[in-house]
Amino acid sequence: MKKIDIAVVDYGMGNLRSVSKALEHVAPTQNVLVTSNPEDIANATRVVFPGQGAMPDCIRELDARGLREAVIHAAQNKPFLGICIGLQMLFEHSEEGDSAGLGVFKGNVKRFATADMHDANGEKLKVPHMGWNQVYQTQNSHKPHALWQGIEDGARFYYVHSYYVVPANDSITSGYSEYPKRFTSAIARDNLFAVQFHPEKSANAGLQMLSNFVNWLP
Repeated sequence: MKKIDIAVVDYGMGNLRSVSKALEHVAPTQNVLVTSNPEDIANATRVVFPGQGAMPDCIRELDARGLREAVIHAAQNKPFLGICIGLQMLFEHSEEGDSAGLGVFKGNVKRFATADMHDANGEKLKVPHMGWNQVYQTQNSHKPHALWQGIEDGARFYYVHSYYVVPANDSITSGYSEYPKRFTSAIARDNLFAVQFHPEKSANAGLQMLSNFVNWLP
């Protein structure tokens, strides 16, 4: 069996081509496999958990393919990168469809509140939050997280989302953005890093983050 360096979890939600192509770009010598096979995820050195769509549909499709336990095990045991709804699904509960998540982290997923959707000038802000926004790094020690290496604080990343995570323990927050209020846009704990934005669509800063992940030894 060919060694799987990076498994990209495919549970039928969203186009994963841009994620796999970006990983192949930053790691041309590594085997990147888009897979819906739990055994591939178990055997891979690293796991990327992306996705797009509605939380209830994503959880249903994940379970239909028998991927729940493989994803949870990978999130707890090997270098793991969650992207977009791959971040949201790690939490206990989402307001979207009143659905339960995977419960890797305590906390909830909330929708941007209509009453808050205006900027400092009173101009209306749209939901979903779509486009480029700055991400500010938060550090729990004097040493920046390995996945922020070479990325300027306040660098801009690309977003498409209507919901955001609210961790029960704020110490896992590794980055935040403002729309218009501050929300968690990246979390980190041990072997796991997950982001609300799309590094695969975020030009040089995003490619740097993916490169950092490929070389990360947590």
